[in-house]
Amino acid sequence: MARARRGWVRLAVGALAGSGALSCGPAPRSGAEAGAEPGTPPAGGQAEADLIRATERERLRALVAADVPAARRLHADDFQLINPAGGALTKDQYLEAVASGQVDYIYWEPDSIAVRAYGRAAVIRYQAQLEVVFQGQPLPRRRFWHTDAYEKRDGNWQVVWSQATEVR
Repeated sequence: MARARRGWVRLAVGALAGSGALSCGPAPRSGAEAGAEPGTPPAGGQAEADLIRATERERLRALVAADVPAARRLHADDFQLINPAGGALTKDQYLEAVASGQVDYIYWEPDSIAVRAYGRAAVIRYQAQLEVVFQGQPLPRRRFWHTDAYEKRDGNWQVVWSQATEVR
């Protein structure tokens, strides 16, 4: 059960409305070239790229809401986060910090999410505005680059690696 939250995640309205702002670009010319150009759709085409984006947005909503059961489903068991300070956290360490409120996401809004896919693996990259309370200390809203590696396991996309870097 998610605890009551002060904040909420506001996703890019254009992404939800299908405005085309999240277009993946041209379709790959052959299977060997899939993922060769920035934003090239994965082997399943535009629909698979959109599914990866939707999975990332669902993950962000779960983290902001501290919905750990939903977040647990979206993070692979061997997940590892490299946070902006350079620290490494396992899936259990990260989600326990979210569940306990040690990491309390107040706001997390991604810009357009670029997808590069390679069969059953995909890499996404985007900038986002993020506001968080870390160990009881509110951190002001800032911009971060996010790079995440996803793998398709048992028919579902799960994040396996995640790294965030502050934009300065």
